[in-house]
Formats: sequence, structure tokens, C-alpha cells
Amino acid sequence: MNLAKSHGGSTLIEIAVTVLILSTSLLAMATLQTRSLQFNQAAYMRSQANIYAYDIADRIRINRGKNAVNIASYSTSDYDAAPSGNGMASADVTTWRANIGRDLPGGKGKIVCTIATHVCVLSIKWDDEQLFGAATLNSEATTELIYSTSI
Repeated sequence: MNLAKSHGGSTLIEIAVTVLILSTSLLAMATLQTRSLQFNQAAYMRSQANIYAYDIADRIRINRGKNAVNIASYSTSDYDAAPSGNGMASADVTTWRANIGRDLPGGKGKIVCTIATHVCVLSIKWDDEQLFGAATLNSEATTELIYSTSI
């Protein structure tokens, strides 16, 4: 009497395909987790820049003087220039820039205020290498927040 044998278990090909699918899925999950951390870090830096924009805007409002005559004292021609105005404006901008440089990688700040319109444009720039790659390889590695406010 000849009984038919049934094959049980998996073949080597089935196991290899399963391992390939599982390893690809785990690699994709790790990549998603890494990108999530990078985007969270970029969002944190944007939040910090926003906080510093509000900080200097409030400092300017406190020291604006009658008819906002002191707001021009906060203006800087570029990201590295010292403010042209009084002692309080100079101290405020110096402290503000020091805080930006400490908390944002490669952080710099610039202020342009116009007495006639009572408007200040605040620019904060920093390097976002974690998200976009090295600045030397990619021109998008620098992020800039431009904030315009009426004083």
C-alpha cells in the first residue's frame, strides 16, 4: 500500500522572502523615525526663532520713545553690524544676537526699522543642516524667518 506523503513546513525560498520583506519593513520604519526626529528638531528651531522675534519686538516697543523716535536705534545694516543707536538699543540687540547664536546653530539676527511707518522687519537666519544636509553641499541648508511688525 502506497500512501501519499504530505509535505509540511516551509521551503528555503519562502523563508528568504519573508526575511527580506521583514528587514525592508524594519529599515523603512527606522528611516521614518529618523526623519520624524529631524523634522521635530527643525520645528523646535523655528519656534525658538519665533520666540526671539517676539522678544526683540517687545524690547523695541518698550524703548520706542515719543513718536517712536528710538526705533531707528535698533536698525542694523546686516547680520553682523552693530546697531547705530543709544545704549539700551545696543545692549538689547547685542543680548538678542547672543541668545540667537547660542540657541540656533549658526544663528544671526538683523533688524530694519522705519520711523515714518513705525514698522520693523526682523530677520533671523540659522543653519538647518540636520534637515537639508551640509551647507556646502546644499544652498537650502540655511533657514530664515522674516517677521514684520508695527511698533
